[in-house]
Amino acid sequence: MIFIAILIGCILGALIGMNAPMISYTYSSYLAIAIIAALDSVFGGITSVINKNFDLKIFVTGFFGNAILAILLTILGQKLNVDIYLAAIVVFVGRMFVNLAIIRRYYVDKWIKIIKKRKVKSERRKIEQN
Repeated sequence: MIFIAILIGCILGALIGMNAPMISYTYSSYLAIAIIAALDSVFGGITSVINKNFDLKIFVTGFFGNAILAILLTILGQKLNVDIYLAAIVVFVGRMFVNLAIIRRYYVDKWIKIIKKRKVKSERRKIEQN
């Protein structure tokens, strides 16, 4: 199921890229904040998978909710002539770094366990050979 969604996303991205290779300056801040909000949701989803409490409904609502809220903040900021979207960027990027640290720690710990198992196996082989 997830592979179908990834494939559809890749096809849509390629079609949009071929038809609109340049993003207008007026829409660049909207696109940037939407991408950062989406990446924050993706890293949060990966972290929740690692913590074994992933829920697809929460992920999807958070994904679109974060993107919509960030875009609305950008619109409000442009109407008020204040860069409010910078606050959203700071929050989303901060959460991305926290989630990335959790993901990194998980995989480093997993890698260390694998290294230790290999070391124990090689030591057992040496003992058995003697």
